[in-house]
Amino acid sequence: MQCPLLYRFRVIDKLPEEPSPAATRGTVVHAVLERLFDVPAAQRSVPRARALVVQEWERLLARRPELARLFPAERETAADGSSSRDGSGSPDDSDGPGDTDTARLAEWLAEAEALVERWFSLEDPARLEPAERELFVETKLDSGLRLRGVIDRVDVAPTGEVRIVDYKTGKAPRPEYSAGALFQMKFYALVLWRLRGVVPRRLQLVYLGSGDVLTYDPGESELLGVERKLLALWEAIRLATETGDWRPKRSKLCGWCDHRARCPEFGGTPPPYPLLVQPPLPLGGSGGPAEPAPVPGEASARP
Repeated sequence: MQCPLLYRFRVIDKLPEEPSPAATRGTVVHAVLERLFDVPAAQRSVPRARALVVQEWERLLARRPELARLFPAERETAADGSSSRDGSGSPDDSDGPGDTDTARLAEWLAEAEALVERWFSLEDPARLEPAERELFVETKLDSGLRLRGVIDRVDVAPTGEVRIVDYKTGKAPRPEYSAGALFQMKFYALVLWRLRGVVPRRLQLVYLGSGDVLTYDPGESELLGVERKLLALWEAIRLATETGDWRPKRSKLCGWCDHRARCPEFGGTPPPYPLLVQPPLPLGGSGGPAEPAPVPGEASARP
């Protein structure tokens, strides 16, 4: 929906993307908000949550050492043009975790701590007992399309009503741009409805960057509409997969895209298409249905 060509680069070409400080901070904050519920309600405090930020960063860094490159120490340039970290002119070729700009890292961690602390002004974790956290959900529609995703939090009231909660570490969009985030939540609601037979009572987006909470109450007819839209989207994906025709879609998000250099919108050339392209049927020919392209029938959503 954001950009068909970007979908191709990520899903079909599987081109690597550099980690970003914002996305990595979001991963850490999500982990903190999940882990905080491991302790009894009375112990879910701001100081404990802030302390978890460093712990979760270190845990993430142990799994993904390459994230240390987000905060590289600046090299000093000697008179002879060689670079070093101590200004002596002797080259230092190490690129390990020790070569970290500690000031930038500390500032980044403080920003994550501020986001976690803001959450306490929006929800009271001492009064919440989530039914599920980081819940992986998967279902198969009657059409055969498989839907899957990971939900940040599922709350179930004593009377059985279900609330789906998703944390966003950015700012809330203006009302005219909220449809994208709500579509993700409706996707989750559809999957849970198909799995459990109950339409979630409420969808809740918690924007830690701006301190806003957006809620929405879906209905059956609306979720059926979401299902129809997903089927149409998958048909468009199937057709583009077979023909190799993935169109770029220029937007304000292009400025953050890792693939601008290979995007035709910015004078680039995509890499050769890695799948076999099926020629279109001649006009007026029956030909029967084409064999599906080698892409699994799956659609997924993730914060």
